[in-house]
Amino acid sequence: MSHSIAHNTMLRLSAMLLSILAGSAAAQLTAEEIGRLGKDLTPMGAERAGNAAGTIPAWEGGITAPPADFDPAKGYADPFASDKPLFTIDASNVEQYKDKLAPGQIEMIKRYPSYRMNVYPSRRTAALPEGIYAAIKAEAGGIQLAEGGNGILNMERSTVPFPVPKSGVEVQWNHQARYYGGVWTRYSAEFPVQTNGAFTPITRVEVFAAPWALDKVEPNRLYYYLAKLTGPSNVAGDGILVHEPLDQVREPRSAWLYNPGTRRVLRAPEFAYDSPGQGADGLRTIDDNVGFNGAPDRYDWKLVGKKEMIISYNNFQLSDKSLKYKDLVLATNLNPEHVRYELHRVWVVEASLKAGMRHIYAKRVFYIDEDSWSIAHIDQYDGRGELWRIREAHLMSFYDQPMTWAIADVLYDIQARRYLASGMMNQERPMEFGKKMTLESFSAGALRRQAN
Repeated sequence: MSHSIAHNTMLRLSAMLLSILAGSAAAQLTAEEIGRLGKDLTPMGAERAGNAAGTIPAWEGGITAPPADFDPAKGYADPFASDKPLFTIDASNVEQYKDKLAPGQIEMIKRYPSYRMNVYPSRRTAALPEGIYAAIKAEAGGIQLAEGGNGILNMERSTVPFPVPKSGVEVQWNHQARYYGGVWTRYSAEFPVQTNGAFTPITRVEVFAAPWALDKVEPNRLYYYLAKLTGPSNVAGDGILVHEPLDQVREPRSAWLYNPGTRRVLRAPEFAYDSPGQGADGLRTIDDNVGFNGAPDRYDWKLVGKKEMIISYNNFQLSDKSLKYKDLVLATNLNPEHVRYELHRVWVVEASLKAGMRHIYAKRVFYIDEDSWSIAHIDQYDGRGELWRIREAHLMSFYDQPMTWAIADVLYDIQARRYLASGMMNQERPMEFGKKMTLESFSAGALRRQAN
């Protein structure tokens, strides 16, 4: 072996070793970094201060309690109902704001005349329970990435494992681990919209639990999830059960499917990555759900940095139970009259498909809200490098918990000229939080019983 070949081989081996070791070394925070939480950083790790221009305010604790007249049966009352738009971005002025927009937002504005962005004053409403803040700080010094970044080690109650992130994969895990509440049941509708604007609602009931909220704590669990389709009749009864691991090197995702035709529960080892999402008419992959979920091992994750960006935020109006789906779901996009946009700081993470790996998305660019660690926007590209699917999460503070989550998720397929609106609850029962559940509530037997 020549000297140059040997030297290059050693460089490649060293790079591989550093990549493996990065899972433990890069995640370690110093005492000084941890001490910043709750001071110049928020308890979740965002910059507490506003921006120099004054267009992003300082974080002052967010919204931690509902208003006195809060009634879940009517939706979440808008604490900023008197706000007026500062300006509207459409095809006539999009170039003026392009430095504060993602390529996908610009493409939507140029492509669809009915898509526009009403931009309101920025309100930093994100908040979590005090006990979660304490857990984030207490565990920050010991949490590490699993080998290759494919999981989280030493996390118990924290929901921000890496509040001072050093890599793109750490930001991605902050999104996956973010606080959803302990236990909830959601009744929602999903709309695969055809090119002519027609749609048939797909309704479902979903149950979620954090492992610490159940009667028994299993090792290596990030969450439990159980869902059933309730309509239309041709899919009603289809069920899913997921046990999501923390360390996906040690243990892959466990998933089961229930088929009402056969009345059988079957293991679903392929329920991951780019397998088609349930009830989405081919418009969503499994790992599209909530922006991204599951093992990150098929991508290289690059932390591009942080930027100011106009994203969909404080969408209390979208929760209004008096609104009908026909008034919200338009032919090419969600009705912009009911969507609120604001300027916030986001982390930008670029995921590029690894050589030799397979996925329908060759590149994905994520824009993650610094206050809540929720993915606010994604641009997803095909194997030719062409922009393909654009996702918007319409974020809102669920102030009765408190937590920040999407009141609606919309995935636009600009090549097929179709879109998928998910998680909408306007004509459904209110979400239920805090119901007592056990580990048995997330067993294969429970999946079979719920589906019947």
